[in-house]
Amino acid sequence: MTVCSARDQEVDIMTDKLTVAVLGTGIMGAAMARNLARAGHTVQAWNRTRAKAEPLAADGITVAATPAEAVTGADVVLTMLYDGPATLDVMREAAPALRSGTAWVQSTTAGLDGIEDLAGFARDHGLLFYDAPVLGTRQPAEAGRLTVLAAGPETGRATVTPVFDAVGARTVWTGDDGAAGTATRLKLVANSWVLAATTATGEVLALSRALGVDPDSFFELIAGGPLDMGYLRAKAGLVLDDQLSPAQFAVATAAKDARLIVEAGARNGVRLDVAAASAERLERAAAQGHADEDMVAAYFASYDEKPTD
Repeated sequence: MTVCSARDQEVDIMTDKLTVAVLGTGIMGAAMARNLARAGHTVQAWNRTRAKAEPLAADGITVAATPAEAVTGADVVLTMLYDGPATLDVMREAAPALRSGTAWVQSTTAGLDGIEDLAGFARDHGLLFYDAPVLGTRQPAEAGRLTVLAAGPETGRATVTPVFDAVGARTVWTGDDGAAGTATRLKLVANSWVLAATTATGEVLALSRALGVDPDSFFELIAGGPLDMGYLRAKAGLVLDDQLSPAQFAVATAAKDARLIVEAGARNGVRLDVAAASAERLERAAAQGHADEDMVAAYFASYDEKPTD
């Protein structure tokens, strides 16, 4: 595995600007599209719900009516959709306009089975496939400070590097074969920790409420020690200050990722009880009406009814 700074390391690449198709303009995709445009690239964006993509026009981004229209003439196709099956469906819609040899940066958290299917599509259509999920949520995405986890062929890296530079603060290369899913595997491991920490945050707040303990007493107890962590305080603050919208990373998407983690573990002979419990809590919170709120809203899954102060 190699790590390279996206802004500090000199890279021997062509400096010509690219035409980039961004398919999927949700929380992450819209931010990535804007940063690509700010970097001077021509961006053609598509989203299934067009109204969510329309605001991008104010940033000089062309909003396409179909995936095929979006990828027409693109040097790089970047997908940031809900999951693997959704991505495969959209790429099939785009297929008539895809050019052989085009680089495909696949940034959806698709899971191991999903990556295999997407890599197969890339192979069948002569695309250079880059497995490139990202670490980070809304704020780092908007700031162009994501961490890109990437695997793909040396051929074509000069083309995709400017894309990674525009959306991320650093790129971690995990291999030269996107189909092997090494970047996705690392993303699933990282997300398993994020979800465990998020679940624990919600439960410590719920237990504090149930026992009549001021959460600040807990934070003071662990302050400055090995149990203290900025992520805990940030996520707890979203609950305590009722700032769950707009989501940094939504409950529904986190639930999907949790299930992918559980499936990846089972596929490789590992039982992941915490990830499974996190998936159940997230799904319960979504059913309670919190699907579009920040993932720490899984806190509400501790209750049958919304707690009152």
